[in-house]
Amino acid sequence: MFLSILLQAANTVAVDTSAAASPANQLPNGLWELTLKGGIVMIPIGVMFVIAIFITIERWLTLNKAGKIDANFMSSIKDMVLNDNIVGAQTLCSRTNTPMAKMIEKGISRIGNPLKNIEVAVENVGKLEVYKLEKGMPWLATISGAAPMLGFLGTVTGMISTFGGIARAGDQVNASQLSGGIYEAMVTTVAGLVVGIFAYLAFNLLTAAIEKIVYKMEASSVEFLDILQTPTK
Repeated sequence: MFLSILLQAANTVAVDTSAAASPANQLPNGLWELTLKGGIVMIPIGVMFVIAIFITIERWLTLNKAGKIDANFMSSIKDMVLNDNIVGAQTLCSRTNTPMAKMIEKGISRIGNPLKNIEVAVENVGKLEVYKLEKGMPWLATISGAAPMLGFLGTVTGMISTFGGIARAGDQVNASQLSGGIYEAMVTTVAGLVVGIFAYLAFNLLTAAIEKIVYKMEASSVEFLDILQTPTK
C-alpha cells in the first residue's frame, strides 16, 4: 500500500511539471531549512544534541585533567612519609589536586590511626571522587537511547500527516501533499539516529577514560598503604 502511494506520487511529479517548479516543492537550500522540515520533534532532539555536546566537552576536559599525575608523585610521598614530613606530603597532595592526590591526602591526615581505619577513609574519598568523575554520564546514556526514539516518533507523526493529506485529497493526490509529512518522517529519523550515535560513542569513550582513572586511583591507594607498612629506619 505504502509503495503504491509513493509510486503514485512519483508519477504525479513527473506529469505535473508546473507543480514541481513551484516554491512549495523545491528542495531545501541548506541544513537549517532541512532541519525545519522535521517539525516540532526536532526541538527536543536539538536540545539533546546541545546537552550531549556540552557534557562530552566538559567531561573530556575534566577527565583529561584528573588523569594527569606526576610520575614521581608517589615516590615523593613515600620519601616524605618515611621521613615524618607529614606537612610536606599534605602540601604536595593539595598542590597536585587530582583524585589520586585527594585520596592520599586523606590517608596522610589519618596517619597514627589503625591501618584499617586509614584504608576505609581512603576508599570513601575514592568513591566520592569517582562519583564526581561520573557527573553527567547518566544524561549521555539517556540521550543515546531517547534521541532515536524521538526520531522514530517523528517518523510516525510524519507518516500520519502524509496519510492524512492523502485522505483529504482523495483522488487528487500530488507531491506537495506528500512531501511535508515524508520530510518530517525522514529528517527526524536521521536527526534522532545522529544524536543517539554521538551520545552512545561519547558515553563509551568517556566511560573508558573514567575506568582508566579509577585504575590509577586503586593503584595509588594500594601503594600508599604499602608505604605505611614499610618499616622506618
